[in-house]
This record gives sequence, C-alpha cells and structure tokens, in this order.
Amino acid sequence: MAILEVIEYHDVSGNEMCHKIPEFGSAETRLGSQLVVREYQQAVFFRDGKGLDVFGPGRHTLTTQNIPVLARLIGKLFDGSKSPFRTEVIFVSQKVFNDMKWGTKEAVPFKDSELGYVQLRAFGNYTIRVKDPLLFVNTLVAGRGRYATDDIANFLRDVIVSRLNDVLGETLKTIFELAALYDELAVAAKMRVIDDFAKYGIELIDFYVQAITPPEEVQQAINERSSMGAIGDMAKFTQYKTAKAIGDAAKNPGDMGGAMGAGLGAGLGMAMAQGMAQAAQGQQAQAPAAAAAPAQPSPEDRLAKLKSLFDKGLISQDEYEAKRKQILAEL
Repeated sequence: MAILEVIEYHDVSGNEMCHKIPEFGSAETRLGSQLVVREYQQAVFFRDGKGLDVFGPGRHTLTTQNIPVLARLIGKLFDGSKSPFRTEVIFVSQKVFNDMKWGTKEAVPFKDSELGYVQLRAFGNYTIRVKDPLLFVNTLVAGRGRYATDDIANFLRDVIVSRLNDVLGETLKTIFELAALYDELAVAAKMRVIDDFAKYGIELIDFYVQAITPPEEVQQAINERSSMGAIGDMAKFTQYKTAKAIGDAAKNPGDMGGAMGAGLGAGLGMAMAQGMAQAAQGQQAQAPAAAAAPAQPSPEDRLAKLKSLFDKGLISQDEYEAKRKQILAEL
C-alpha cells in the first residue's frame, strides 16, 4: 500500500457517525503528511491501537510538535523526520443526527390506578451528536471501519424504553392523564437518559414523546369517557336531542320516508307507543281503585231511606230507632 500523504474523508450519505482510514487494518504514513478535517468533523489519531490525539477542523501537518508522543514512539526505530510509520485515523462526525427514532418493540405493562394492568406502546424521536469522539470510538465503535446511525439505533432505543418504563411508573397514575402529560414525560425521560448516553460520549440534544397508546379496547373506553365529559348532564342532553328530533320531524314531515326519516319516525313511534302504554297502565291502575271504593251516600240520604223502610213496615220500631241512633252518632 502506498504511503498516505493526505488523509481525509467526506461522508456523502450523511448517516455515518464515524469512518476509519484505512477502513481495514492500518496504513503507512510519515511525519509531514497532511491531515484534513472538515468543519463538521473531528479526527482521532491512532497508532498501534492507541488513540494519541484528537484533531479539530482544519489542515494539520503531522509533525513532532503536534504529535510529540508519536515522535518518541518512532524516534528509536527510524532516522530522519520523514521516517514512515503505520497509523489509523477515525473521522467522527460532529453533525446533529435529527432523524433518530425510538419505540417499544413489544407492549410494556403499566399498572393503571383505574384500569389495573394495561399494555402500552410508545414511540417518538430524538436528536444526538457525538460530544467526546475518543470515548465514543473506544466504547462503541472499536475496530469497525464505519459506524452509522443504524448501528447504534437499536441499542439507544432499548436504553430509552427501559428508562421510560421507570418514568411512567413514577409520574403517571392513569392513562386518562396522558394527553396533559406528554411534555412532562418527555422532559423526565430525557433527564434519565442523558447520563446513559454520556457514558458513550454521546450528547442527547432533544427528546420527544409522540404517542403512548393503549390497546384498542382501552382506547375506546377513553374516548367514551371523554365524550361523556363533553356532554355533561346526560338527562338534559337527552331532552335536548329529543326536542330537536321532534322539531325536525315537524318541519319535514315528508322526509319520514327516507332512511334517516324512517329511523327518526321509528324512534318517535316507539316514544309515542311507550307514552300511550304508560297512560293505559295508569288508567287500569285507577279503575280497580274506583271500583273498590264507590261513593258513600250522605247521612241525610241514609236517614230518609231508613224512614221509608219503617213507614212501609219493613222494619220494626226498635230496629228503626237503633239504626237511626247509629247514623246520628256518625255525624
């Protein structure tokens, strides 16, 4: 392999977090060679598997002044400032990767204070950048020739989901509160994950929770509860809907033949039938009561009838007097 006189790299895909030159093994270079680092990069200089220095943006000439450790390592092996040596350079991108996504692979259990245990799925996105290139390379990249966002996405997703489970258990009591707590949950999860990312030289810049979703049947219960809250007083709402339906039917009697009119007519018919049935039941309930308790004649009528019976000889004098005293006593 030819001696590298100019060492540089440009990522056209925009997805690589770092790239090693050469991609496999090491290459021969010498003091005086040029290292070109772009504005969005930092370069980690390696020899014999050891990171010697990190170079920022610009053109760097490899000399004993900027790599004194390297000069001591090769001084005893070669004579002259142009002595060749084998090296590796890993270019680490400093751009912000803003297309990172996270989400639960499987539904995670959550103990809801109102619903008991429910299975939740969650997803969102986040943005990161490499803050400590040497730490990042040593802990995650190792000897890989290239390292892209796809290579780290699964690892970071598992870290996020693990921390989010803790945050949900500590912050959320019931999923009925979810709509009002998305921002708070995102902030709490970000604070938990920041230190985990920093251990690998990664800075977490933004973190967003886009949705936390329960199973379909639980979501339906949430929607129904929200609808009930919007309706308020169910009795007044029912009265309003009934009055409106009757008013619409009165204004458009000809529409009763249509599909909607048929449904409305059926509803009104049922309501009228129920009303008539209730009225009939009321009348039937009153009829036995009236039969069981007929109107009583007045005392005057009873005395007159008693006198008539006595005059006709149908009762004796004693019977007449006894019955007469009884009626007078009731007055």
